[in-house]
Amino acid sequence: MTQNEQAAGPRMIAISSGKGGVGKSTVTANIAVAMADSGLSVGIVDADVYGPSIPGILGIASDKPAMTPEQKVIPAEAHGVKVISMAMLTDDDKPAILRGPMVTKYLQMFVRQVEWGALDVLLLDLPPGTGDIQLTLAQAFPLSGAVVVSTPQDVSLKIARRGLRMMEQVNVPILGVIENMSGFTCPSCATVTHIFHQGGGEAIAHELGVDFLGKVPLDPDVVDCGDSGRPLVEAAPVSPAADAYRRIAAALAQTGDASAGIATPFAWSLADGSGKPAPAQTGTGGRADRLVALDHEDGGLILRWADGLEQRLAERDLRLACACAQCRDEVTSAQLLDPESVPLDLGITRVWSVGNYALGLAFSDGHDTGIYTFKALRAMQGTELEDV
Repeated sequence: MTQNEQAAGPRMIAISSGKGGVGKSTVTANIAVAMADSGLSVGIVDADVYGPSIPGILGIASDKPAMTPEQKVIPAEAHGVKVISMAMLTDDDKPAILRGPMVTKYLQMFVRQVEWGALDVLLLDLPPGTGDIQLTLAQAFPLSGAVVVSTPQDVSLKIARRGLRMMEQVNVPILGVIENMSGFTCPSCATVTHIFHQGGGEAIAHELGVDFLGKVPLDPDVVDCGDSGRPLVEAAPVSPAADAYRRIAAALAQTGDASAGIATPFAWSLADGSGKPAPAQTGTGGRADRLVALDHEDGGLILRWADGLEQRLAERDLRLACACAQCRDEVTSAQLLDPESVPLDLGITRVWSVGNYALGLAFSDGHDTGIYTFKALRAMQGTELEDV
């Protein structure tokens, strides 16, 4: 890892799917164990709060977490992988009946209030879909990238495409597509039967311009191993499915470079300079929408982007550009904020990261509810410092 990655913590990789039933949690558990077997320090956050299954797959469903003297949760550990899950906090047959704010609270705790130790990779096993949990994680944490798991059937691939687009909209890099349940090999005659069609995962990866990480064949042992709490990569290490998991794990171990932008999360107080993010070490030439340096001087916010563009955005202009519900109509986008009510000498007091895709800004007039996406910031008509 680079110095920037070490300072920012482990690479956080989200494992997602557009729909349920595609084997996402089984894939997550097996690639985590494969990574651990290769020498990496790995953790899993079972972010499927309503339907947690990772502990059962790894054989630690009955483990209840303990607390450190500093009141941090000690994660369970199995097969070399550290795990935290709602299944460890509730009884086996007790449903998690939670509204959105409580789900957010638990997700924050699973990442920030757990004694993970020194991790190389933290895998986030997301629930299916593109809802509140996915958006919460994208906004609250610096995801290094996301992986989409799909089966080859058309309906699964169409929904997987939506999941990919959702991650792109919140600036989470797409590390690739995994095609699960890609074909069944008859143990008697070795004939491969493509029960759910074939090649769809690779086709959608090519169509969207992302990596195809591999295909995992159907294997009855996957079910048996999941039920017994022993992952396939350990129970049947020479099977085709186990080999596919290891190949995918090796590919992911080389991706998700968090040093492509400024280290996040950060909360920068302009009053005393505390929390200011260090600039990225990658210089220029990266993705245009990747913020690599942030500064403040002469009444303006200075932003430098990966393609070399530098902007100076005036503080009052940023306040007037706020698109929150207090400042703009949510339906018509008409401005509700009266420009005459914004003082000419208004300043920024705090800046903080919102996932990988936006900044939050607080101003001297007390306003602090706006989220400024990188796309919106780049579109603002500020001063391009490279032309000065």
